Amino acid sequence: MSGGAPLLALLLLAAAAMIAPSPANAAVSYDHRAVVINGQRRILISGSIHYPRSTPEMWPGLLQKAKDGGLDVVQTYVFWNGHEPVRGQYYFGDRYDLVRFVKLAKQAGLYVHLRIGPYVCAEWNFGGFPVWLKYVPGISFRTDNGPFKAAMQAFVEKIVSMMKSEGLFEWQGGPIILAQVENEYGPMESVMGAGAKPYANWAAKMAVATGAGVPWVMCKQDDAPDPVINTCNGFYCDYFSPNSNSKPTMWTEAWTGWFTAFGGAVPHRPVEDMAFAVARFIQKGGSFVNYYMYHGGTNFDRTSGGPFIATSYDYDAPIDEYGLLRQPKWGHLRDLHKAIKQAEPALVSGDPTIQSLGNYEGRACRTHTGCE
Repeated sequence: MSGGAPLLALLLLAAAAMIAPSPANAAVSYDHRAVVINGQRRILISGSIHYPRSTPEMWPGLLQKAKDGGLDVVQTYVFWNGHEPVRGQYYFGDRYDLVRFVKLAKQAGLYVHLRIGPYVCAEWNFGGFPVWLKYVPGISFRTDNGPFKAAMQAFVEKIVSMMKSEGLFEWQGGPIILAQVENEYGPMESVMGAGAKPYANWAAKMAVATGAGVPWVMCKQDDAPDPVINTCNGFYCDYFSPNSNSKPTMWTEAWTGWFTAFGGAVPHRPVEDMAFAVARFIQKGGSFVNYYMYHGGTNFDRTSGGPFIATSYDYDAPIDEYGLLRQPKWGHLRDLHKAIKQAEPALVSGDPTIQSLGNYEGRACRTHTGCE
């Protein structure tokens, strides 16, 4: 090796370090109009597929059908009690192989929204909490409580660290563009008492401090502190707006149906109603829609949570419990997504305004001047 070669190698290493991606120059951000990926505003169509509610053999087919249905993003909760059934002993195999699921999503050409929680509800046993958590001395769940916050932070940091080590965040070349902390906590604040707001603020700050390098959301959390985005869950969200004019309008759970309970009717939501709700949301300025569920799957191994909730978690989703397309729901929504994508440049170029024409509404969108 010549005398100048070591110096050249050091210079190349230094240059590589300077341009290597990091959370500081994250490729995913947001403005008041939309999530921004690599400098481009996006209208994102997402769908929930929970990895433990199907078998690993089903994952590639499910994800491909989601992509073929016009989805940009797959959304999933992270299930704490499946990953840490015994305190300090982690499991990420078989149906709980989160890393494999995220990598398969990337292979299918999908982004990922990772809802870490770790409280997830989801009609899942104990809301996703491991049973051992109940027996931690002095613990009180989901409030400003030291033992609970310590356990919660350890798990959130564990998941973020694992995703980083596998290079799965978008700034690393991976598919994860969004993360979520807590779940539908806002309506609980009045019940939880004085410790509720301090806990919610702590959860938001703790999540951001993990350095995931992607935006965090808190669903149904009207007081979510900056920079965390508060989002809507429900059958209809066309009159929702975030708590800051610097945040985009996001619908993290557009309910495609409902869960099944023994003794009750099998839920059904007509696709015409679903499609109209989504189109209306986009028309009024929404830029992120997630179908909950896109594939519901099955509550294996006594994981169903709540009185009389069935093993089936079909949810009347566009892909049924067994991985088959549910028509006309899947196809109708696919065609809606095509129409939305054709108008995407105009839709994200400006802010929508609505002009009332009696029983009608007029709306115009131009690529350069925005919507009016």
